Amino acid sequence: MTPPNVRRIGLAGLGTVGQGLLDLLSTTPDYAPSGVRIEVAGVSARSRSLPRAADISAYPWFDDPVALATAPGVDIFVELIGGSDGPAKAAVEAALNAGKAVVTANKALIAHHGLELARLAERKGAPLLYEAAVMGGAPAVKLLREGLVGDEVLSVAGILNGTCNYILTQMEESGRDFADVLADAQRLGYAEADPTMDVGGFDAAHKIAILAALAFNGAPNFAAASVEGIEAVERIDIQLAKELGFRIKLIASAERGEGGASVQVAPALVPLDHPLAGAGGALNALFIEGRKTGRLFLQGAGAGAGPTATAVAADIADVVAGIDRPVFQRAAEQLQPLPAADRAGRTSRIYMRLIVRDRPGVLAHVTDALARASVSIDSFLQHPVAPTGLVPIVLTTQPASDAAILDAVEHIAALDSVVERPRTIRIARN
Repeated sequence: MTPPNVRRIGLAGLGTVGQGLLDLLSTTPDYAPSGVRIEVAGVSARSRSLPRAADISAYPWFDDPVALATAPGVDIFVELIGGSDGPAKAAVEAALNAGKAVVTANKALIAHHGLELARLAERKGAPLLYEAAVMGGAPAVKLLREGLVGDEVLSVAGILNGTCNYILTQMEESGRDFADVLADAQRLGYAEADPTMDVGGFDAAHKIAILAALAFNGAPNFAAASVEGIEAVERIDIQLAKELGFRIKLIASAERGEGGASVQVAPALVPLDHPLAGAGGALNALFIEGRKTGRLFLQGAGAGAGPTATAVAADIADVVAGIDRPVFQRAAEQLQPLPAADRAGRTSRIYMRLIVRDRPGVLAHVTDALARASVSIDSFLQHPVAPTGLVPIVLTTQPASDAAILDAVEHIAALDSVVERPRTIRIARN
């Protein structure tokens, strides 16, 4: 039987964060404000023999995370396996079915299955916490889940993927292409061998789906998010954007809209004097705008052993303290997945980059195509003619609807003097 002043965790997943948590608990096992001591009752991972910085020899080993999740000596199950399905989902479900508290850093699991897991957790009276799923040690989840319950959140937007932020920062500072910087990021451990989840925008989309659910009193609806990664961002766009006074960032955003929420991940131009533009390297940064509280800003390391393990430890402390809240903002049985908002009336400013042949009347044809689509130019930049006879032209627009921008792009792409389809990137709202 567990002594009253001790809580025992079962830890599944011994990667960077799992080892960081073991290090934290080995040095400060009584960190929780309640004075309860946290002990490790068992660990599980894909391989027992894999070399690790943390010594796991003192902990009981479980080949099956489900067995660990349901072991009699485990009070709190900590899931750091990752992935929306498979062993992670099975183990979390097993722990909740057994009435055990679950702490997870698994953003994909919560984004895809948050509602069904919340219903299970609340039916079994078992806490389910996931602070570490978003922004590492910066308390974005806690701020929305607890700190802003008395306000109406209007929007959430920021940089939620450190890998993409690192790549875009390096592309700007070194003047190298995406592929070269990605290869370096993989060698340094900032990017996975298969980087699709990060550079494709899906990791950020998982996180913003969770934040949107907390912000707008719904359940995560990953399928309704619009997702675009950074693979198509070219060095020339980074250079030209900077000449116009902007920096390109991968921005995850969620806004209240007609009938639901507009949830989007896409590259965007951010003014150089904006706080998000100043978040370089692998940093994460987030703006939350409330009707009463105004704009709040969070910035910090979005990943890594220390920050993320600290967020996991904070959730364990909340479980130990007996804090009782719904998994999201309301009881799970009252929630529905957030529907996608009607974007018909939404307008955005756009950066548009063209590569054209040096011919008389080209600019007149471009401006005519924009006028026919009812899109107005805000600023304009033209570089000298290259030895190839091609000219890069960049313009930014006044706010226009998605439909009008698409219409303008189609008209411009059809011009004989335009050699490739215009590249468009949204300009972030101030």
